[in-house]
Amino acid sequence: MSALLLSLLLFVANAENPFAEPAHVRVLIFARTDCPITNRYAPELARIAQEFSVRDVKFWIVYPDSSETPDKIAKHMADYHLPGHGIPDPHFELRKRAEAKVSPQAAVFDSNGMLTYSGRIDDRYVAFGKSRPAPDVHDLENAIQATLSGKPIAEPRTKAIGCYLDDLN
Repeated sequence: MSALLLSLLLFVANAENPFAEPAHVRVLIFARTDCPITNRYAPELARIAQEFSVRDVKFWIVYPDSSETPDKIAKHMADYHLPGHGIPDPHFELRKRAEAKVSPQAAVFDSNGMLTYSGRIDDRYVAFGKSRPAPDVHDLENAIQATLSGKPIAEPRTKAIGCYLDDLN
């Protein structure tokens, strides 16, 4: 076994499990370090995390690319001031559980670990490379608020625009 593989396995084994500790709401954001759309959303993600931090909403940035090393994840988190904890998902367990298809894609889970929302952060991007100056709909914020209130989400699945995750398989 190579030293890099062993290092990655140890990192994964010791990585924080988003479902290990209680939280009112868990938000997983699926990311790729090479995705410009993910990077452009960093300030918005930080704002949303700050807004809900007092309500026991926990954030994780999930990296399903097995080539992402712990150092590369930490650097990406620091360079873009991404909220929460950066964790690898090289075997796609979290990606499957969250129904994630692109980066960035948000998934919201309730206190029981049930998926309540999966999709876009907002409607700023209408197609790859085509965006609005500002979003009209704030899907992630709405989903977090509804989940905290125990109310159904009007649109529990939306189409996220970004860099595909399927080519990581």
